[in-house]
Amino acid sequence: MLRNQMKRFFMLFAILFVMLPIHQAAAAAEPIDEIRQLIKDYYVDDVPASVLSRSTGKEITNGLDPHSAYMSKLEYEAFINGIEQRIVGIGVVLEESVNGIKVISVIKDGPAFKAGIVPGDIITHVGGTSLIGKSVQAAVPLISGTENTDVSLTIEREKTEEPVKMTIRRAEIHLPTVESEMLGGNIGYIRLNSFATDSARDMGDAIRSLKGAEGFIVDIRNNGGGYITAAQEIAGFFPGVEQAFQLREKNKKPAIYPSVNQKQKITGPVSLLINEYSASASEMLAVNLKEQKAATLYGESTYGKGTMQSMYAFNDGSVLKMTTARFYSPKGIAVDKVGVTPDIKTRENEELITAHYEQLLTQYKDYARYPKLENVKTTKRFTVNMTKEMDWRQLGNKSAQLIEIGGKESNVRFEVKDGKTIEVIPEAPLLSGKKYVLIIHPVWMGKKGKALKKGIYLDVTVK
Repeated sequence: MLRNQMKRFFMLFAILFVMLPIHQAAAAAEPIDEIRQLIKDYYVDDVPASVLSRSTGKEITNGLDPHSAYMSKLEYEAFINGIEQRIVGIGVVLEESVNGIKVISVIKDGPAFKAGIVPGDIITHVGGTSLIGKSVQAAVPLISGTENTDVSLTIEREKTEEPVKMTIRRAEIHLPTVESEMLGGNIGYIRLNSFATDSARDMGDAIRSLKGAEGFIVDIRNNGGGYITAAQEIAGFFPGVEQAFQLREKNKKPAIYPSVNQKQKITGPVSLLINEYSASASEMLAVNLKEQKAATLYGESTYGKGTMQSMYAFNDGSVLKMTTARFYSPKGIAVDKVGVTPDIKTRENEELITAHYEQLLTQYKDYARYPKLENVKTTKRFTVNMTKEMDWRQLGNKSAQLIEIGGKESNVRFEVKDGKTIEVIPEAPLLSGKKYVLIIHPVWMGKKGKALKKGIYLDVTVK
């Protein structure tokens, strides 16, 4: 952290940040003169005198862009806790909206999730208090609160004419910044929930835990951002990505910032999942990987928040969060108000299954594709008929695989019917509404000792 005698200064992003120093101000009064001077010196655009002449910090920042705000000590603490995933509340990530406060993402198994709140919902009131025109920093203390207390919300929801009212009990929520698992076909899946202090460490641990992965899917859907330093660190896990972003600040030449090289690297094909709620540092990573061709982007265009905020903390505990730069890809591709477009557009909530399926097809591109089986029963047994007599003693546990698209491999067993016919039988029922791919590898042997010329695969949908 940088320090000097005059200030302690923090650099950050909307739901994330980077630290930069504390302004000395009279503890008894709002540091209005310093707020005005900081805005004149560092705000990304020129500000009219009619805005700067307003009488309070909140009134002034209300005249700036939606991502600038003057926060009390409690508002600032709640903001930091959100980035670091330390939450006592209902479990939502929020963004300003014209009609209130929009829900960007919902934490799985948290109070909001259990109550049925979904991304895209707009919270218009907390109890009797309207959130229209309020910043996230002002809304968070109203929505969060003491553990095991209730909060009443009024919500506007698409395709619902009447507002939805609900009461939710607050709870302490623990959300890891990084989650990972091995998907079927040895595809490593990493979900990055926030660009927080320990995200790079946790990302490295996740990559190591997925040893043997033949490709990776990195998921930044619904990730609203984090620290700028974390964005630099995360970029360093991708081979060949030596630069992280370009910043353009007021009265300064554009500057390109390097990624932080990591010893642990993501290997094989890489898919990056994005959606309309991927914002700020998520977009910084996405536009960079797309430009460097370090990943294939799947999903929908991102939010379009291509600005960086700096944090100025005063000795009374209050903080000015102010937009001081716009960021671009290292080569200058804009993000602000336009977002990042995917390489492959998918339907909502189909980003993962599309990316997983295409990575599987890359592995088995030389296999023969058989006709699809549609709307099979959950108890389906797969009959395979060969054209010649087989030596079924050469089956092997991995000679056939049944993989849920977007999920894991299903265990199967074999039942020989005759010299040319065998059944592949899932050991557990298939999941209704899911898609699978059945893969037969070219290891089965004929009676004369000749193996299959090539493997085969077929798509399966379950009704």
